[in-house]
Amino acid sequence: MNALTLPDIAVQASRQALPLDWVGMCGIALPVLLDGQRLSATADAGVSLDDEEARGIHMSRLYLALEMLEQENLTPTLLRRVLQSFLDSHEGLSHSAYLKIHADLLLKRPALISPLAGWKTYPVSIEVSLKNAMFHVELKIEVAYSSTCPCSAALSRQLIQQQFVDDFANKSLHHAEVLAWLGSPKGIIATPHSQRSTAHLCLRLDNQVDDLPLIALINEAEAALGTAVQTAVKRADEQAFALANGQNLMFCEDAARRLNVALKRSADIAAFHIRVVHAESLHAHDAVAESRWNREAFQ
Repeated sequence: MNALTLPDIAVQASRQALPLDWVGMCGIALPVLLDGQRLSATADAGVSLDDEEARGIHMSRLYLALEMLEQENLTPTLLRRVLQSFLDSHEGLSHSAYLKIHADLLLKRPALISPLAGWKTYPVSIEVSLKNAMFHVELKIEVAYSSTCPCSAALSRQLIQQQFVDDFANKSLHHAEVLAWLGSPKGIIATPHSQRSTAHLCLRLDNQVDDLPLIALINEAEAALGTAVQTAVKRADEQAFALANGQNLMFCEDAARRLNVALKRSADIAAFHIRVVHAESLHAHDAVAESRWNREAFQ
């Protein structure tokens, strides 16, 4: 008995002729190697459907092409090979290919003073496209940090000054008495409010970059912000963090400008969109600032 040929419905003509911009799969689970670290990731893989007569694409071919990502470290070269494989397997159907990979990058971060260290996650996405032989790589990174409100700090200082006047007006000042006052609850009658904040970085890489400089870009962003959230700490580290916050007052506008200046210095970046969110502890809403830059606009 001859084996029956399995039907392939995708090759049948569409009942309504119309090209589609993107067809594929979202949320594909797969392991990836990122900076030598094997991570659990999810991928969105798709191609355009330019043959308006075609019923659909061959999704299994996209799925199988993702196997290339399992053994090699993620680089622009590898990602371009995957996209080219998408197109080669859809010759005559598709002219554009797209891939988005999302993972949590784990980095071990040292404490500020003590020898402690701990792991911190950084959500990252790598989005690549190949369209009309033009290849683009875009990185999305989330960086958490602490921000202390300058206005709140000024108001707190004023209240402390007023308390000092109330307690020491028309009195002879003695060093020991003032020192004791500063260490008492009256010496810190008011405190500025701080909040956990997040920088959302969307970065388009220069076409000449041959790696994915995620860790370097995270380090640059944290250095610009100055008060990245901590992991394992002792009291000495917590005190150092309080000092850093007190000397690093910033509105969301300040944070966005700092990141803008720092990221422009990177030769790896051709364009970016920055969005910083300060999750207010005073208000029920967030404070947000955004900034965009494209190197081509300044050449």
